[in-house]
Amino acid sequence: MLDDLRCVRYEKRGHVAYVTLDRPHVLNATDLRTHAELASVWDDFEADDDLWVGVLTGAGERSFSVGQDLKELAGRDERGTPPATFGSRGKPGWPRLTERFSLFKPLIARVNGYALGGGFELAMACDIVIAAEHAEFALTEARLGLVAGAGGVFRLTRQAPFRVAMGHLLTGRRMTAARAYELGLVNEVVPAHRLDACLDGWLEDVLSCAPLALRAAKEAATVSAGLPLERAFATRYVWEERRMVSRDAVEGPRAFVEKRPPKWTGT
Repeated sequence: MLDDLRCVRYEKRGHVAYVTLDRPHVLNATDLRTHAELASVWDDFEADDDLWVGVLTGAGERSFSVGQDLKELAGRDERGTPPATFGSRGKPGWPRLTERFSLFKPLIARVNGYALGGGFELAMACDIVIAAEHAEFALTEARLGLVAGAGGVFRLTRQAPFRVAMGHLLTGRRMTAARAYELGLVNEVVPAHRLDACLDGWLEDVLSCAPLALRAAKEAATVSAGLPLERAFATRYVWEERRMVSRDAVEGPRAFVEKRPPKWTGT
């Protein structure tokens, strides 16, 4: 599938993977082919040890993604396709990014416009979110007789204050990038012409860190999120165990003592 990507652009530059939803004519709505292509991309990203961080964005200047391709969905409904609920098991692209709970490489969402429905869910599945000032966020599914089944109902209530999240889930109201920043859903908001420079700044900072330390931190933070503190300390974390015995764990302190930048290898 990686040799036949039509809905997704996938580029590797150094230690960074750039994943671009490439359907600007429909505001980067995601159809079944897009999901299938994305699955191949995420598989490759996770398996390539030379890739330390990923960037997810949408083609064009208007939209990150407006979520599910509703024309395709309506067509499937007319053909009698059984209705779906939470998750993507049994559907093209499973497990989708919103369900890749063991993907511990850091991901940055570059939101350059609309992030609606499934597009907002994709952004919430990333670790760092930067947005252009004109970006808008919403889970609009209830207005369409649907539910935010790619985890929106679960993630929004965890990432924003519960009552605020319910207000958006039960109305489909949109929020501005500035409001998303106030709620802690976005890390930084900048004018559109500065979005790439903002991304470069975040990438520089992420890449200054040891890749195994990043994976260990993400794993520990996400796995322990619902655990009591005492249990969180006592839990085993695979990537932390790898980090502890890595060359990079020795290289970091040594570079500090020698007053030089560390040379990370990811080993």
